[in-house]
Amino acid sequence: MSFTGPSLGSGGKTVRRVLEFGRTYVVRPKGKHQATVVWLHGLGDNGSSWSQLLETLPLPNIKWICPTAPTQPVTIFGGFPSTAWFDVGDLSEDAPDDLEGLDASAAHVANLLSTEPSDIKLGVGGFSMGAATALYSATCFALGKYGNANPYPANLNVAVGLSGWLPCSKTLNNKLEGVDEAARRAESLPILLCHGKVDDVVLYSFGEKSSSSLGSAGFRDVTFKAYNGLGHYTIPKEMDEVCAWLTSKLGLEGSSA
Repeated sequence: MSFTGPSLGSGGKTVRRVLEFGRTYVVRPKGKHQATVVWLHGLGDNGSSWSQLLETLPLPNIKWICPTAPTQPVTIFGGFPSTAWFDVGDLSEDAPDDLEGLDASAAHVANLLSTEPSDIKLGVGGFSMGAATALYSATCFALGKYGNANPYPANLNVAVGLSGWLPCSKTLNNKLEGVDEAARRAESLPILLCHGKVDDVVLYSFGEKSSSSLGSAGFRDVTFKAYNGLGHYTIPKEMDEVCAWLTSKLGLEGSSA
C-alpha cells in the first residue's frame, strides 16, 4: 500500500510525497480469535523481528499484524534513508511533528484493521517510533479524525506504547476540549505505557510526560509502568505485564503455557 500526500517544496510548489509501506507479517491466533492488534516496530527495524517475539507470547486469542514502515529519508540520520513511520528531526519536546507521515502511517494501521470481523476487538501497539505512531493513532481515534481532518475509521479497544512518546502532545488538549464524543472515546480507551528509567534514546521523562499529557487531555484509563535499569529495549518482565494487561482489558479467555 502506498500513500501520496501533498507537501510544500521550495518556492511554495506542491510536491507529492509517496510512501511505500514494506512487507506485513501476520501471527495467527493459536486459539479462538478474539482480538487483533497491529504492532509497529521502531526506527530502522521491520515487522519480522517483532512478529517472531510476539509469536512466543502466551496470548493464543490474539492475531498480530506486524507491518513494515516505508523506507524514507530521516532527518535525525542526516537524510539517510531508513524504515520510519514518519520523519523525525530530533527527540526533543520542541521538535516539529511530521503530521503528513503520522497521518499516512495511522491510515495504514486503520486500513490493516478494516478487514477484521466486526466481533473482534481491535488494538494498536508498538515500540519507540512505533509506540509514537500507536499513540498518535489512539488520539486520532478519540478525535474521530486524522491531523488532516479526514475521518478516522477504526474502532480501537486498546493501545500500547513501549519506550515511546506522544506526538502532537501540546495541541491535544485544545483539540479534545468541548467535543463530547471525543471526550467519551478518550475516556473509554485503555492505554498502557512502559518505559525504562535509563533509556538513552527516548528519555524516560518523555514517556512520563506522554502519560501525563494523555491524562490531562481526558484519557482516563492510562497505566504507566517504569522499569529500573531498563534501556531502549524490552525485557521478559515488561512483556509479561503487557500480556496480563491485554488479557484483562480485552477480556481474553485466558493464556496458554
